[in-house]
Amino acid sequence: MTDAPHLVHGVFWDGPPAAKAADDGGSPVLRLQSPSGDVRQLALHPGARLGFRAAGPATSCLGHVVVHSSTRRDHILCTAAAPAVKGKQCGRCFVLDESRLMHDFHRGGRVTPGLREYLMQEHWLYVATFAGGATKVGTASGPRKWNRLAEQGAAVARYVAKADDGRVVRILEDLVTAGLGLTQQVRSAAKTAALLQPRTAAELDAINSGHAAAVRQLLAGAGNDGFTVRDESWARPAQAAGLYGAAERHAYPYPLDSGGHGFTVAAISGTNVLARLDGTDALFVVGLAQLAGRTIEPGHFASPVPAVQESLF
Repeated sequence: MTDAPHLVHGVFWDGPPAAKAADDGGSPVLRLQSPSGDVRQLALHPGARLGFRAAGPATSCLGHVVVHSSTRRDHILCTAAAPAVKGKQCGRCFVLDESRLMHDFHRGGRVTPGLREYLMQEHWLYVATFAGGATKVGTASGPRKWNRLAEQGAAVARYVAKADDGRVVRILEDLVTAGLGLTQQVRSAAKTAALLQPRTAAELDAINSGHAAAVRQLLAGAGNDGFTVRDESWARPAQAAGLYGAAERHAYPYPLDSGGHGFTVAAISGTNVLARLDGTDALFVVGLAQLAGRTIEPGHFASPVPAVQESLF
């Protein structure tokens, strides 16, 4: 039995509440949009079951964002249900999307009043390292300081500066990239591939610690105003632990844009799931980032165990 086709908006991490420790884990979900525009969420915590059938390989527009203030924004659905042509957006929604304007704010770019209020709140600069050792510098607003890194699927991360606002933090981000060569983006596919053979916890922490120390040293001598150098560790969600352990795992062998899929979540880091298939003890890494913008039919499906299973071991 299947449900109506739903458009996948992606994996999101809610929580954790400010009063609780971040390592309580938050709540990872797959966010879906029904044909009528209603939004539902499928839980992705360890032990949850995810089943669906792909409705086709095409990607559709996910709409655009309107920012009203530092605490309120609206996600406007694409009224035309148009194909995606720029990332996960149609041409019209790309132009209307206010969130993209924030990337040029520190260079004098125009922003709406609501986006300006959002950008003028406290922001944090972080250094994040992923399972294979790839490391990036990035920014997060105060309210999403923890969630941002959870959704990116960091293995280890440290906050290296607290900035007065979003303009200052983006100046610092560019300064770090120019001065130390740290990238501002790691591709989703690279994050997924690295989880097949993650480096040890000690190795990842040493890599991250080294980069973070170099960033703090650079910032301390930069002479810029509007921020303080910080040394604070991010708490990785408990749900991710299985993906960074020693258990053997394999690449999920089926493309997510066709056929039926179903498995039990054993662990989750960012948009990547360690999946347990029915009928085998083997574990598989599934990159759910591939589903964003695609249409699926949720239902009771099961991924077949690979026919030549011996080749996996």
